[in-house]
Amino acid sequence: MAENRASTYAEGVPCWVDAQLPDVEAGKRFYGELFGWTFEEAHSGSVWAVKRDEPVAALARKADGRMPTVWTVYFATPDIEGLADRVWAAGGQVVTAPMPVGALGTAALVTDPDGAVFGLWEPGTHAGFGMRHEPGSFAWAELYARDTETVNTFYGGLFHDALFGPDAHPDFGRAPVSDVFPAEMPPHFLVHFGVEDCEAVLGAVNRLGGRVQAPPFETSYGKVAVVTDNQGASFAVLERPEGR
Repeated sequence: MAENRASTYAEGVPCWVDAQLPDVEAGKRFYGELFGWTFEEAHSGSVWAVKRDEPVAALARKADGRMPTVWTVYFATPDIEGLADRVWAAGGQVVTAPMPVGALGTAALVTDPDGAVFGLWEPGTHAGFGMRHEPGSFAWAELYARDTETVNTFYGGLFHDALFGPDAHPDFGRAPVSDVFPAEMPPHFLVHFGVEDCEAVLGAVNRLGGRVQAPPFETSYGKVAVVTDNQGASFAVLERPEGR
């Protein structure tokens, strides 16, 4: 298994996730019971989800009700301005220009050429996940795309070392939208959280007011189910094969 703790993540490695929610308190109740998370204040009303004393995610209140209720994955970079420029030059868009998040670091939102939104994170005092690849923490991000050839070229150029370098342990993959979702679903990243028993978790999701979008199916990286929380944010739960 890859190392679960890291002080600094290499460029192109998923290093953080957050959920933009209408009601953070409702989110705390849902995810606290589902994953055993506790919470502490982070920045400007957002909270960090904590598992075994390590930060694993953030919940934030949507500043604009017209924005989607969604989980976003952030990729690490030592130079967020330079990476945002490279995203644009490679055919993507910069949705939110790099902006400091207090002393924690600098964040930006961008899209790939297919329109899928993802985040960039240049660390300050906050490097990202204190724990990952364990139950109740980030396990994988799958990009569901319409034009897989274009996005493979885009990410292969943008994050070559993280995907293909000698120390690569990729934490995200690419697949056609139609593999799991209706053809009209926009391209998007789906954040996966690790669980010990994929099917058992679905009962808790329903009991807590969420719903199952896609029942468990097998992938190359484990058994996955796609769900939404009690406010409509989609995510996946991932049960890894034994020994992985």
